[in-house]
Amino acid sequence: MNFHALAERLLPGDYPSPAFYEEKYPARTLPKGAEVTRLAPSPTGFIHLGNLFAAIANERIAHRSGGVLYLRIEDTDLKRKVDGAVEAVISALKYFDIQFDEGAEIGGNETYAPWYQRQRAEIYRAFAKKLIEEGRAYPCFCTEEDLSALRDEQTKNKEITGYYGKYAKCRNLSEEEIYKNLDEGKPFVVRLRSLGNPENKIKFHDEIKGDVTVTENDQDVVILKSDGIPTYHFAHAIDDHFMRTTLVLRGEEWLASLPIHIELFDALGFTRPRYGHNCSLMKQDGETRRKLSKRKDPELSLEFYRKEGYFARAVKVYMLTLLNSNFEEWYLKNPDADLNDFPFKAEKMSKSGALFDLDKLNDVSKNELARLSVEETISFLQNWANEFGTEKQRQYFSDEGKLQAVLALCMGIGGKKRRKDFTTASQAMEFIKFFFERPVLHESYRVTDADKRSILNGFLSRYNAADDAQVWFSKVKEIAAENGFAAEMKDYKANPENYKGSVADVAEVLRIATTGRANTPDLWTIQQILGEGEVRARIQGEIV
Repeated sequence: MNFHALAERLLPGDYPSPAFYEEKYPARTLPKGAEVTRLAPSPTGFIHLGNLFAAIANERIAHRSGGVLYLRIEDTDLKRKVDGAVEAVISALKYFDIQFDEGAEIGGNETYAPWYQRQRAEIYRAFAKKLIEEGRAYPCFCTEEDLSALRDEQTKNKEITGYYGKYAKCRNLSEEEIYKNLDEGKPFVVRLRSLGNPENKIKFHDEIKGDVTVTENDQDVVILKSDGIPTYHFAHAIDDHFMRTTLVLRGEEWLASLPIHIELFDALGFTRPRYGHNCSLMKQDGETRRKLSKRKDPELSLEFYRKEGYFARAVKVYMLTLLNSNFEEWYLKNPDADLNDFPFKAEKMSKSGALFDLDKLNDVSKNELARLSVEETISFLQNWANEFGTEKQRQYFSDEGKLQAVLALCMGIGGKKRRKDFTTASQAMEFIKFFFERPVLHESYRVTDADKRSILNGFLSRYNAADDAQVWFSKVKEIAAENGFAAEMKDYKANPENYKGSVADVAEVLRIATTGRANTPDLWTIQQILGEGEVRARIQGEIV
């Protein structure tokens, strides 16, 4: 068969030679040992925890070695493309301090652009044409119905599904049959003519899992679809070569495709990058573990962490504990260190599923938030409020003095002991809400309505914002005694049957009337922050 003539018929026109592309995309000028890594998502609009997991690893490995991290967009499937998806990827990863050196919508070293695969179509076709000329690729005219029938037959025979061996119907078409199909205008794809034998094994060193053995590929995979756009398998091999990627870290679900990629690199005459297949993020679900699911687990989406207001560093710290087994010990010894100083290594990544535990992340988040200064806390909360908060919440920042007093009380900022009550910005903003907005709903009072009114009236008749905490509490005790409650806790504990309750119950009434809640930080301090006029207005509103 005249393969050169066939290549011209299938992909007419002059394409640059492989040597042209080798010169156009030269080896990068980088220090010895520098790694070139990449993140290569599809523009689907869904950026998830797995992307962050991989991005942190790729960014750390590239930058610790003096190398490059770039963003490539694998947009060969237009059906999955969502407007604004690329900007969403960049924004989400920027929030978690992932710094790309170059890539789509980022720019950088234009030598290796463009970073959208659809803009690189000519390169893929040039190499597809080269493979056809060499007899390593051929046109396939099978329809979806043909392929479906083939899979049904293989399933019935309990054989591996795919396009290979005797099932590769178009692999051995005669020259006459091929041209007849072309003359009739039948659509076609271009497939790799595999030379692999499934009886053969390939030993491969995985940068994460260590030495693994895989079966040689015998599948005649599609490399160009009927619209002339490449498949992921073909495009990634060409792009990783010409973008000069040295290390590909990707999910372990791609390990099954490794034999295909090995054969493609060999067929193209390219030196393969090193591969590392990281473990999946797992979740404990009852007695079993399963992969995090887009459908079942809202915490899979990175948007979840932004909307809830997780502190970005906290998420990154927790992800690093899952990524490298020695990070937690290092961080305990170096709590104030730049996270970039951690000696991240691919070989320290988990070889099996990493268990993602939202409760553990919440603990990390509490610790990290408790380390912020008042200025850092305000900045963090305000940034969240500006993007996700209500108009009322954004107004909390108009009086910085009041806000500082609120945070000092609720978080212990500036005190001897920091509180670790808050996990996220949304939780913190909801907690401090009663300082800035009058409560609409109040927790239930545990005293009778008559006692509630008597306690509140008694408080209003005595209240003076100039009272210090000791004088204030002595007045609360007087109100307790007047209404049949024990003024001293020791008296109540000794003879509870003699009282309606204790001074604590009276204080709770005042607390609920002031804040709407039965549990808050120190009530005297809360009332000092609110001011006498506001305290009186709130309590008067509860006297019904």
